[in-house]
Amino acid sequence: MYQQFQQAQGATGQVFSYLDLAEERQDAPGAVELPAFSREIRFEDVSFSYDATPVLRNVRFSARKGELVAFVGTSGAGKTTLVNLLPRFYDVTSGAIRIDGRDVREATLRSLRGQIAMVTQENILFHDTVRNNICYGLANIPKEKVISAAQAALAHDFIIELPQGYDTVIGERGTRLSGGQRQRIAIARAILKDSPILILDEATSELDAESEMFVQKALANLMVGRTTFVIAHRLATIRRADKILVLEDGEIRESGTHMELMSRGGTYARLYDLQFADDDMLAQAAAAKLNDASNSL
Repeated sequence: MYQQFQQAQGATGQVFSYLDLAEERQDAPGAVELPAFSREIRFEDVSFSYDATPVLRNVRFSARKGELVAFVGTSGAGKTTLVNLLPRFYDVTSGAIRIDGRDVREATLRSLRGQIAMVTQENILFHDTVRNNICYGLANIPKEKVISAAQAALAHDFIIELPQGYDTVIGERGTRLSGGQRQRIAIARAILKDSPILILDEATSELDAESEMFVQKALANLMVGRTTFVIAHRLATIRRADKILVLEDGEIRESGTHMELMSRGGTYARLYDLQFADDDMLAQAAAAKLNDASNSL
């Protein structure tokens, strides 16, 4: 069952609903509307277990408004579980998560999740029009705002080339679109939602180089001014994070900026060498090739 739980993690947050593996959360008696996020999110000695199997242990960190916090670790380290606790897809076993000092369990789910947008590696799209997919969960949105969100997500140009433009039905799970196009529709949805807190869970994985380039640019537009929690193996996103947390076996083993962690020569530095060095080599080779081409002119 725990292996199934891990496999289901990426899907649990896609439309703020649960698979059968997860019991839906309920508002606590006396739950209150969560005021607009303005200062800080804190994870205070957070632990989580599934069927008596420890997944996270005493996780403690904070994120100020507007900060970019990245989570790094091998598969199964607890990264996705950790970010899924913030919108209460599951509740902590012990400890607390606080937004501006208030325990998220004391807030109504509607007001909590209304302040959080998510983009994952497999975002749910519906057998509906492009416009309705972008507007999912929102009512009475003027078309001009939909177009503006699509433009910021670098999706407008391919949308207007579809047979009926924004009124094109894209098929169940967006099967009539490429992977990169589906991601940009999901990013447009998050931009339109305009939540102050953003969770990105492997949002550029399994994309080809060209699609990744467009999605990375769209994500950069989305992250502006938001407190962002990102799980990613892509170097460009990780390196510029305000804070990088390295998870191993459900615990934070290292914390710091890219340069700080590289200078320590610990787990992050080893992961960087193993997972990210190839990206640098490719970038350097591409730059050298471009330089050679320029010199030959």
